[in-house]
Amino acid sequence: MSVHLNVKKVTTHVLHEMKLRHEKISMLTAYDYSMAKIIDQAGIDVILVGDSASNVMAGHDSTLPITLDEMIYHACSVVRAVKRALIVVDLPFGSYQGNSMLALSSAIRIMKETGAHAVKMEGGKEIKESIERILSAGIPVMGHLGLTPQSIHKFGTYVVRAKEELEAKKLIEDAHLLEESGCFGIVLEKIPAKLAAQVAAELYTPIIGIGAGPDVDGQVLVIHDMLGITQEFSPRFLRRYHNLAGEIKGAVQNYIQDVKNLDFPNEKESY
Repeated sequence: MSVHLNVKKVTTHVLHEMKLRHEKISMLTAYDYSMAKIIDQAGIDVILVGDSASNVMAGHDSTLPITLDEMIYHACSVVRAVKRALIVVDLPFGSYQGNSMLALSSAIRIMKETGAHAVKMEGGKEIKESIERILSAGIPVMGHLGLTPQSIHKFGTYVVRAKEELEAKKLIEDAHLLEESGCFGIVLEKIPAKLAAQVAAELYTPIIGIGAGPDVDGQVLVIHDMLGITQEFSPRFLRRYHNLAGEIKGAVQNYIQDVKNLDFPNEKESY
């Protein structure tokens, strides 16, 4: 029987078993109780409380403004809803870079105050000390390489990363470094499919792709993008499985019309 169908609770060990058995890992973001409950009941393997909440929940144009306190708030909401999925929380910009003691303090706050199962961090060699200090406290860490949105001002653009040989070589080295440090998984964002396939083949660690082609161990998308709640964001890697923005707008317009025409509430909807 497949690992995915046989487990009542997804753990980091389960993800490694899924990779060994060539079972793909499904991962989506969630930021609130109601959405997390739905996708957990649907059978998602991993829920990422992403710093993308900065964009889709708070309306910022990047992930940089969201704070550790705000991430903890969102993570608490998700944890209350979830029974099966592994819950990973992004360490936000400014909570771990350049200071391994701050990184440990941030990670401990997330684990203690939310009840989540792991944290995710962007970067390779430059954050090695922070990763190792967090891991030394027994906190699972998921890495993130390729396009790292917290470094958008360094890149200056959201274009595909690691297309050139030098950057591709560094990404491979960083992936091995993350595995050797003890990361239980790595997200590869917006890199050539061939390069992502190479990393997934070389590493024991499960590799989750977003815009990294099909030959990795799993996929992740932002729930608001996948359901068509957001409309402005349309990268090549995004498949919209629904058009909720249109459906919600239509439902609200019907409600407005019924209120103004005195059709709502009717006799059966009144006490």
